[in-house]
Amino acid sequence: MTDDRAAAFLALHRGTGFVLPNAWDPGSARILAQLGFPAIATTSAGIAWSLGVPDGGALDLDTMLEKVAAIVAAVDVPVTADLEAGYGDDPQDVARTVLRATDVGVVGANLEDAVDGVLFGIDEAAERIAAARDAAPRSTFVINARTDAYFRSGVHDPFDETVARAQRFVEAGADCVFVPGVNDEETVRRLAAEIPAPLNIVAGLAAHLIPVPELFALGVRRVSLGGSIARVALTAVERAGRELLESGTLGFLDGALPYAEVQRRFADGV
Repeated sequence: MTDDRAAAFLALHRGTGFVLPNAWDPGSARILAQLGFPAIATTSAGIAWSLGVPDGGALDLDTMLEKVAAIVAAVDVPVTADLEAGYGDDPQDVARTVLRATDVGVVGANLEDAVDGVLFGIDEAAERIAAARDAAPRSTFVINARTDAYFRSGVHDPFDETVARAQRFVEAGADCVFVPGVNDEETVRRLAAEIPAPLNIVAGLAAHLIPVPELFALGVRRVSLGGSIARVALTAVERAGRELLESGTLGFLDGALPYAEVQRRFADGV
């Protein structure tokens, strides 16, 4: 069953483009799956926030995989996990992390090339991707190699650095390349043309928001949301609390799903 889901997920990357929403718990995953998304990603940011801690490695691997496993169990669509930088200093640590992720049923993962704001050297970053590929053979697990070259100061030419890293990551076994931090159309177009694998762009993080259909037209094949949907949910909580404190009114309930409808959405999960 997992191999079938992995094959279905990999096939999405060969089409004209797909949106991959990010869930942070079983409830959010079930809502997104019911809407018809063909696959779901987890968000390390959303999971961390749901536990009251900041994003960026605050959670240990055991806790993260526990939360990911609950999301996998809640839906029938393929799930890919945000595994940060692989949870370890050594490439074999990355391999062990990927193996543990496959054990809980995920069919793919994001793997970053930076820790604590510092990029790994390109050789080391490629070795980490190669170790992940050895742990999970091609067609059984979709590796989305993330490079943070656009996020890090000191990178002389982030475009050239990104393309160089992407090429090495694909050679090492990556199926897809994830480039966060890019928010202008021409750069996205150039990256899609130069990177020899499907390009993943995260939507919703920048002030300049590029609509999904336009990203597809620029050559992007996979559009994810990161923690954006989780941020919307947390913003709704804050707005509701503020309205209650400041005026005591209940305007925040306008448009909310009725209790009975939410119950219906989750009834078959009991």
